Amino acid sequence: MTSPRVPAPAVSAAGPARRRTTGPLAAAALAVLLLAGCSGQDRAAPPAPQGQAPQSGTPADGTAGSAPTGEASTGGHDTSSGGGAQSGTGKAEPALARSEPQKITIPSLGVSSSLETLQLNQDGTMQTPKDPNLAGWYEPGPTPGSQGPAVIAGHVTWNGAAAVFEKLKTMKAGDTIKVTRRDNKTVTFTVNRVAEYPKAKFPTLEVYKNLDHAGLRLVTCGGDFDPKKHYYDSNVVVFARMTGTA
Repeated sequence: MTSPRVPAPAVSAAGPARRRTTGPLAAAALAVLLLAGCSGQDRAAPPAPQGQAPQSGTPADGTAGSAPTGEASTGGHDTSSGGGAQSGTGKAEPALARSEPQKITIPSLGVSSSLETLQLNQDGTMQTPKDPNLAGWYEPGPTPGSQGPAVIAGHVTWNGAAAVFEKLKTMKAGDTIKVTRRDNKTVTFTVNRVAEYPKAKFPTLEVYKNLDHAGLRLVTCGGDFDPKKHYYDSNVVVFARMTGTA
């Protein structure tokens, strides 16, 4: 699988400083890096947004952006049962300190996966999960439970076979996602909405905007698959916010 070439990040791929990068351009760059191949040789590399400097903070098959709170949709189409933006599905909890995620569980999908840690490749592209059965967290960005849009991505298929996020598009507002962290805390996120966007019109800032709470984005590929080009024409994004900690 190959990842799309994107502009070099505005911050170094090494060192703790990149973890603290914030702002619209940083978020936009993050989205660019995360929108990588979604399915092994059945890859799908969306075009990189133009005129945006890279940020730091998301994973393979995924995305990120900046703006105040709120999660109203500005593009794509909602795949949740109600259609349109879904809100009020859970009260946001105060954000936690940074702690690396170890495992993600999605009860409604029967998914339980340890998490790969995703970085930047030397050519400025985003790494993608090596194991199609595992999701990956983009380490330069927020950790699940800390303030901002943490991003976890996974393949939808791999060489024609189902992968970890194959059923991601079937999630609905109100579904829960649990992430276990290195500090032994398990954070619960409640889904606000699920949307699908054409890769050519991916709303980078909407997906990766800065937040005043702990958010989570799950990303994979979607839409139609072109077997000749090994390409999915869309991305599926699950928007969620932290609603509990154990």
